[in-house]
Amino acid sequence: MPMTPLPTRKELDAQLGGAARAWLDEALAEAEHAAAHAAEQPDADSSFAVPPWELRYAAAGRYCGLDHADSVRALLLLEARAGLPALTRLYEQGTAAERRAVLRTLHRLDIGSAALPLVEDALRTNDTRLVAAAVGPYAAVHLDAHQWRHAILKCLFTGVPVDCVDALSRRSRGDAELARMLGDFAAERTAAGRDVPADLAHVLALTAPAPTVPSEES
Repeated sequence: MPMTPLPTRKELDAQLGGAARAWLDEALAEAEHAAAHAAEQPDADSSFAVPPWELRYAAAGRYCGLDHADSVRALLLLEARAGLPALTRLYEQGTAAERRAVLRTLHRLDIGSAALPLVEDALRTNDTRLVAAAVGPYAAVHLDAHQWRHAILKCLFTGVPVDCVDALSRRSRGDAELARMLGDFAAERTAAGRDVPADLAHVLALTAPAPTVPSEES
């Protein structure tokens, strides 16, 4: 199943207890302050001190609960208007859960294709949490055709449901090269005596060209 959309701040407040809401208020205020400071002094060197909101990012599960950690971390990234240095730092130094939250928020940040290395790193792992998060809306927009096809194969190989892949139908339609790769993958699995993932037939069907609409003259 596709990842459930992260709740809004209002929805999250309704789910958190009083202490967690107070902690989140403070954390978001620190993130907002960091964003304002960066806007006022864009050339300031922030490499020597970790902004307080980044420490809050790591602690989100402890103070707001593991079920809400992704949502809290996404709000912090958005409030801080996190750029590539912060995203890279949080991803590279974070736990799998912290990395997943970065991946799930990329499409909501104004960073263009700069964060593609983080998606590519996630797709090199066999951690299904990271692979599923990596094939979201950001990947659908920024992965080139070659990378995207291999992301589909990665999902099939690791058992990540292809329903997690954003824009699957649109990007698969008429993709003869993806169809070839799927056929080769299925043949390799069969030759090795291994099961072919059920999702493969679904994706293969999507690669068929869109039906043509007859013109009025024909």
